[in-house]
Amino acid sequence: MENEPQKKAHALLALLGFLINSQNNPSPMSTFIDCARRRRAVNRVAHQQRFLRSLHHSAMSLHIFSFFCRTVWVRQRSGAWWEQVNANWTDYEWQLNFKMRKTTFQQLCDILTPHLQRQMTTFRNPVPVEQRVALCIWRLATNVGFQTISHLFGIGQSTAVTIANDVASAIVNKMLPLYIQTPSEEEFKLIIQGFRDKWGFPQCGGAIDRAHIGILAPNERPADYYNSKGFYSVILQGVVDHRLRFWDINVGWPGKLSDATVFGNSSLYERGQSGMLFPHITERFGGESVPVAILGDGAYPLLPWLMTPYPENQHTNPAQLTFNNHVSKARITAKRAFGRLKERWQCLMKRCDCNINNINTVISACCVLHNFCEENSEDCDCTDVQEDINDRGKAPSGTSTETVLLTLSLNISNS
Repeated sequence: MENEPQKKAHALLALLGFLINSQNNPSPMSTFIDCARRRRAVNRVAHQQRFLRSLHHSAMSLHIFSFFCRTVWVRQRSGAWWEQVNANWTDYEWQLNFKMRKTTFQQLCDILTPHLQRQMTTFRNPVPVEQRVALCIWRLATNVGFQTISHLFGIGQSTAVTIANDVASAIVNKMLPLYIQTPSEEEFKLIIQGFRDKWGFPQCGGAIDRAHIGILAPNERPADYYNSKGFYSVILQGVVDHRLRFWDINVGWPGKLSDATVFGNSSLYERGQSGMLFPHITERFGGESVPVAILGDGAYPLLPWLMTPYPENQHTNPAQLTFNNHVSKARITAKRAFGRLKERWQCLMKRCDCNINNINTVISACCVLHNFCEENSEDCDCTDVQEDINDRGKAPSGTSTETVLLTLSLNISNS
């Protein structure tokens, strides 16, 4: 019998012979395995090719789908009117309809472009910034309905509403801090000198007035917005300088409230009472040191920094009448500013039909654009408010300006 080492040697020789024979004559099993491996490789390549073709077909399908959807949900409108305006209107036509020349309009667009530019998408092209700004300005200047605006500018009605709100918000958020702000000390000195030169009233830092802006009756607490004049409104309170520019506004209080209540709840009142409104600029009249003050009518309270006229009755003396006369003349500045504001932006003169949640933004945007137009010397076709003083309010002849200044000092001391 073979021993154990011989058995192992014979087994190794048999295995070696099998391997040599399998290389020369492959077995059916190995042939099957090779075929399966090659078939799998072919299937993998075919699968990759099918996947790439499906991606290509999907991209084409998406493009076709987006084009089809655009033709379905976007009604094709003509923008020929806006193209004609942008290309051919003269500065006179721009100023007459958009309340500013085209160069000023382009300056406004340059300011707002970083905040209004939209990216191009697969589904639709964005509305250009110039068209967006023009749509909002047209709405504010004419107060026409969005159905008409959508036809003029060649866009959908809901899109027109969204654009108008977006542009008004951008104007308020980005431009209001630049164009409506409390003047610096040097600017107050110019304002004081301006009132003295134009109206003969010293130590005047501005004139305050208010306006009721008509609105639709809101759903919540409509009675609060029904004013004494017989319509629904919100109140715009503003302080203007000698150049007819607003340097403080307060917007949105319900029309039912009195002017004194709105004034007492404003930040202007808080700053004035705390001594943070005006710089320490005083002038002596009749032995009294007179600080800077703003001028208001009889609806406002008499304060050291807010001058109001004397109540006129049979006890009113000539000096007091002269003082009232000068106050009325200087306050014409505020009336003229509000008149130009409403004449430029007809949405404030007529009833503003925008949502109550957007009314404050619309009014504030109009005030910002008013200052923007005044700064760029844009003309306004409105008739300036004329002084309306009856014979009883006129100062008697022979009353000097010194008497007015003395009365001012007495008014300051009595307040």
